Amino acid sequence: MDRDKSMPAAGNYMRLQFPSRSENESLARVAVAAFAAQLDPTLEQLTELKTAVSEAVTNAIIHGYEDGEGEVRISCSLHEGAIEIVVEDDGRGIEDIDLARQPMYTSRPDLERSGMGLTIMESFVDELAIDSAPGRGTRVRMRKHIAPVMAQ
Repeated sequence: MDRDKSMPAAGNYMRLQFPSRSENESLARVAVAAFAAQLDPTLEQLTELKTAVSEAVTNAIIHGYEDGEGEVRISCSLHEGAIEIVVEDDGRGIEDIDLARQPMYTSRPDLERSGMGLTIMESFVDELAIDSAPGRGTRVRMRKHIAPVMAQ
């Protein structure tokens, strides 16, 4: 995928890139959670974000690069009480995004994957957009609104 090098002029943002190794999935979870903490999310919201990020990063590692190694990039930005997270890879891409979004579909049945990654992401964020092309990689954009906690 072509890298999106633009970041918002206003607001806070971060970028992270790492090799597509499974041990880096936890790094991604913690980094995004720490960044999102600025919005004062509930524990449930934080858990949902971490799970969505885990699924996106795991998909990049397992499906994007299969048995090879590449790079996974994450960018996060804060906008008016919401966090936007973009997870990108330059891997093999997705041939049929609509099919990939179907619950229980997996392109790696040899690994006994559940095929629920995109479904889980979609259930834990307010917006999910996928841009992918075979041989060009995948870009997953997630947005979650963090409602302010009301004082009691």
